[in-house]
Formats: sequence, structure tokens, C-alpha cells
Amino acid sequence: MPRRSKVEELLDFEIRFYEKLLTAYPDFIDVLVPLGDAYTRRGLYEQGLRIDLRLAQLRRNDSLTWYNLACSFSLLKRLDEALDALKQSVALGYRDFEYVQHDPDLRALRQSPKYREFFESLALPSGHAGGQHPHSG
Repeated sequence: MPRRSKVEELLDFEIRFYEKLLTAYPDFIDVLVPLGDAYTRRGLYEQGLRIDLRLAQLRRNDSLTWYNLACSFSLLKRLDEALDALKQSVALGYRDFEYVQHDPDLRALRQSPKYREFFESLALPSGHAGGQHPHSG
């Protein structure tokens, strides 16, 4: 078995830490958000999706939560669900369209003709960008 890098060891420690906190506080948003991010950074996309789905239930009106859910679906090549989540994010006010165009987590979704149709339908002014940036997952 190959030796893990220091970064991987620290990330695994972070995941275990948040998982333990979650057993005591299952709906603690300030634990769910970094745990979902850590899963994604570790390449554990299914686990990250589970967390993002839970966050979407707890934070139904948060555009960034729906954006992160779109990213999780895209990483798993579940493109129709990714697009639906992205549409919900935009409906709730997400506006950093420049970031959407370059976010590596949405790479698979951007290849979809449905995504291109949606993005073109937004009729954005050139160079339009918005405020907040999602976590890396």
C-alpha cells in the first residue's frame, strides 16, 4: 500500500474530526459545510453529494448551497441533476457567472448542450460577475 502524503493525512484527519462532530450534532451546518468540502477535496464525491443534499434540505433558500450541490452532481456526471441544482442556485440569486464558466467542478456540466442553452438564455452583459465564491466542492 503506497504511503499517504502529509496533505492526505491531514485531510483524512479533518474528515474524521468533522464526522465525529456530526455524530453528536447531525444538523450542524458549520460542520456539514467543511465536511462536504473535505470529502470533495479527497475525491470522495458520493459522500460529498450526500452532505450537499442534506445541506439543501437544511438551507433550501441558500444559493451557494445549491451551487455546491450542482458541483457535486457534475463531479459524478449526473448532468441533468447538476443543471437543475444550478438553475435553482440562479433562481435564488447566485450571480457569479464568470466563476461558473471556470469552476473545475462544473467541467462535465459545461460540456452539456442543455447547460449551454441555459447559460445563453441568461442573456448576461459581457464580463458580468457576482459576489460570493463557493467552496471548492
